[in-house]
Amino acid sequence: MRIVIAEDDPLLREGLALLLRAESLDVAATTDGPATFLEAIDLHKPDVAIVDVRMPPTHTDEGIIAAVEARRRQPGLAVLVLSAYVEQAFATDLLAGGAAGLGYLLKERVGRVEQFLEALHRVADGGTAIDPEVVGQLLTRTRPDSGLERLSPRERDVLTLMAEGLGNTAIAERLFVTEGAVHKHIRSIFSKLDLSPDDRADRRVTAVLRYLEDIQRRG
Repeated sequence: MRIVIAEDDPLLREGLALLLRAESLDVAATTDGPATFLEAIDLHKPDVAIVDVRMPPTHTDEGIIAAVEARRRQPGLAVLVLSAYVEQAFATDLLAGGAAGLGYLLKERVGRVEQFLEALHRVADGGTAIDPEVVGQLLTRTRPDSGLERLSPRERDVLTLMAEGLGNTAIAERLFVTEGAVHKHIRSIFSKLDLSPDDRADRRVTAVLRYLEDIQRRG
């Protein structure tokens, strides 16, 4: 797995590089700004980019803009975005083009090495990894007509873990229930959210995107 890192904090940037190299992963380049990040993408053609949301010069959304541009230049590039805060609008911008191979984590997750590496590999394999804090805010701040009010407490637990990117087996293990029970809850979630089994899109991803879009509309 070839990786490019874009992070303006030198301690975190080099710490990430050391961690990943210790896991025998190929860190092709570390950069501290959007321009050098995109140059590294063009030069190294990485499998995964790890990008900070806020980078110079304004420290607002340069990282998100650069990540979107990187995926435009290299379709299929997996991107794991790191942020110090929950910023749903930025997550929505990134996911607007499709959620496959995308992750959005709070920086505090980096210190939880096993969880961070699991999320990185999941994104590299074409999956999604959305921080539990982001999911939690989406579930509590959606509009009354979003369909979430129809879900039972257990269905909300399942949806939270599903939105984080966990598969049915992992969800069952986390909630101490059977996979059959998880499958039943997920079918009920899709039904209550009016997600048809005939839809060509991944209904798990569609559910998460619906929440993100709802937050963006609320401003």
